[in-house]
Amino acid sequence: MHDIEPHYKWLHQYSPAEDHRSPFYGKNFNRLEYRNTVYNYYIHPEWDDFGSETLYVKILYADYEQGVAIMELIGEWNDCLYNDIRTFKMHVIDPLQRHGIHKFILILENVLNFHPSDECYYEEWWEEVRERDGWIMLLNPLDHVREDFLSAALDRYLIIDTQLSHFPWRRYAPDHLSEYFDRWVQNFLPKKLI
Repeated sequence: MHDIEPHYKWLHQYSPAEDHRSPFYGKNFNRLEYRNTVYNYYIHPEWDDFGSETLYVKILYADYEQGVAIMELIGEWNDCLYNDIRTFKMHVIDPLQRHGIHKFILILENVLNFHPSDECYYEEWWEEVRERDGWIMLLNPLDHVREDFLSAALDRYLIIDTQLSHFPWRRYAPDHLSEYFDRWVQNFLPKKLI
């Protein structure tokens, strides 16, 4: 796992360490110091620790005018033991929302497992983004991870669709990706809200 890096091809357009509105502003990376682990395996030092025992994030792109953030996650999302959604919302999502982000694309292809628990933080997050016509999308989850989100009925709050399971997001520039999904969601949400 130590060689799985967050997507870095958009760094010339956005760096969370250089964005004063980012919860990771000013973070310095030592590419030689491996400290964080998932399942006792070290992960690449460029993943950001937000306080979870098993889940790490990288904000790949944030556009405050459009209100969109694209984030990549790695590890195990464990609400059952560690209440990861609470920690994620408090330390990453809430600071971004305070600066106008209300559309979230979460790339989950490196999330190995999901263990659900209480849905209250998902419901709260959904209500907050819907006040501003926003949304929360899960992109490229592993099949069993998607099924675990669905079996917990979290598709009431998150956009989880099989069309989003193998999406070639790396082919897009970040602004084009967010525009593409903004249009896609306009067709998807009316069906979801019926």
